[in-house]
Order: sequence, then C-alpha cells, then structure tokens
Amino acid sequence: MRHGVQRVGVYLLTIALLALFGYALERVGLRPISLIEAGLLAMTPLALAAVGECLNEKAGVVNIGLEGIFMITSVTGVWVAEGFGNGTMGLVGGALTGALLGFALGTISVYGKADQIIAGMGLNIFALGFVPFLLISLWAFPGIHIFPNELMVPRWLTPFGQVSPVTVFAVVVALLAHLLLHRTVLGFRIKAVGERPEAVDVAGLRVDHLRLLTSTLGGALAGVGGAFLPLGWFGAVVKEISAGRGFIALACVVFAGLEPLLALGAALLFGFADGFASAVAVTPGVKERIPFYFVSMIPYVTTLVVVALVIGQRRFPRTVGRPYARE
Repeated sequence: MRHGVQRVGVYLLTIALLALFGYALERVGLRPISLIEAGLLAMTPLALAAVGECLNEKAGVVNIGLEGIFMITSVTGVWVAEGFGNGTMGLVGGALTGALLGFALGTISVYGKADQIIAGMGLNIFALGFVPFLLISLWAFPGIHIFPNELMVPRWLTPFGQVSPVTVFAVVVALLAHLLLHRTVLGFRIKAVGERPEAVDVAGLRVDHLRLLTSTLGGALAGVGGAFLPLGWFGAVVKEISAGRGFIALACVVFAGLEPLLALGAALLFGFADGFASAVAVTPGVKERIPFYFVSMIPYVTTLVVVALVIGQRRFPRTVGRPYARE
C-alpha cells in the first residue's frame, strides 16, 4: 500500500513538472506541440540506429560507423525515391544500402579479423569524401540537393501534432527487438554469441552467421534512419546532414547497456534535446534572445553529461569487439 502511494505520488509529481515545463515554454514563446513534433522527428533516426546497434553488440560486433551509414544512406535514399517517385521506396533503398554496409563491416570483422573500431572509423572517414562525390555525380552540385516536396514521407495528424509513421515504426522495432532478445531462442543465441562464442560453436551453431545477421540487420535499421533524415524530416540532403547524430546513437547504446527499450528511451531524451534546440533556433522572439551557437550545443552537451553519468554502470558482452578465432 505504501509503495503504491509513493508510485502515485511520483506520477503526479511528473505530471505537475511536465505541466509546469509546458507553461514555461508558452511563456517564452515556444509551442509545446511544436516541441513534441521536433523531438519525435529527432528521436526517430537515433532510435532506429541505436536499436540495431544493440542487437549488433549483443552478438559481440561493434559498429561505430553509424555516422557514415547515416550520411551515405541519406543520399542513396533520396536517389531511390526520385527514381521511383515515392518517398517510402527511398526508405527501402536506404535500408538496403545500410544492410550492404553493415554486411561489409561484418564480413571485415568476422572473417577478416579486423579491428572493429578502426573499421567503423574508416567508414565514417570514407563517407566524408564519398557523399560530396555522390552529390556531384548524381545531381552535379556538391553542397545541397532539394528534391520535390511530394517525395516527403507523409505524416499523420494526431492530438499531439504531426507524427511520422517512421516514428511509430521505430517504436515497434524497439519492442520487437526486446522480445527477440528476451523471449526467443534466436535472441538467446545472439546473446550467447556475445558472451561465450566458443560454447555456441561447440553446440554446432555458426558464430559467423549469427554475427553477420546482426551486423546486417543493424546496418539496415541505421539505413532507414539515414534515409529518414531528408525524406521524413529536413526535405533536402546536404553533405553534413547527419551532424554527429550517428555518434549520439552510439551514446544511446551506451546509456541503454544494449537494451533496446532503454535505447528507445535514450533516443527520446536526446531527440527532445535536439528538438528543443531546433525549436528555439527558429522561433521568433526567442532566437533573438538566446545565442544560436549556444542553443546548437544542447543535444551534444546533454549526450556528454548523460553518458558520463552512466558509463561505469553498464556491463557489455564479454567478447564485444573481439573477433572469434575457432580453435
């Protein structure tokens, strides 16, 4: 009874704080509905990439090339969308491109025994040069490409503002990933590969196949997130479109301790920090009073603070980042 009263008290306090926060936003000229819309949009690519990376690292493979995947798939997603005349097909194109990149990194890590951190950083550096090359090759312009508005993925109207179906998809993916890891035989095998790959090998299962599967799946989800950036959010593609969001997705993974639902919560936290910065930067009467560059720091400072608070409290699989050598 006592714990129930305490829980109700916590809920009431949370509601009161949220109401107070909404009132404060209204007072300074920010609309809470706009903030919710911006926060959910910013959350979506982070959640997709983070959930995919949770599955990947549960199997013992680290992919820190999410930033590069975001950059490359944002371009290929728009290119496919223009080819088919449909934004949803652009998301599919981004998923396929991300899956290919994830498979390539998985192959390098699993069969080439490469250092996974260096391989991921190599992908990020490769994307820095490859994306401007793609922009010039595809559209003869290196900085920005604005596509027809009809290719944008349509949003749903709700009492909480406009919500993208890709946002709902990201939430469903997080729930399914949680069920996969904790309620299925395949999930048990994925976790076993990260903890005791030699035991999985002795049991007659293919360690390399399981790690390639999660690496490809993680790349595909990050690819959807990368294609979502222009097709579901910004309405254009630029060479700096990811703006460090791949690294923020990695911070979500660290914060969550490789748990998909916690990764979704972390993406929501960082997404709303990003959305708050965006809302302040474009709201008349507010942006003049707060320095733009200070506001732009908010999501990154939030990421650093949160990760610094939890980094020593998270446990990761025993063989994460280490190639398995069969004896």
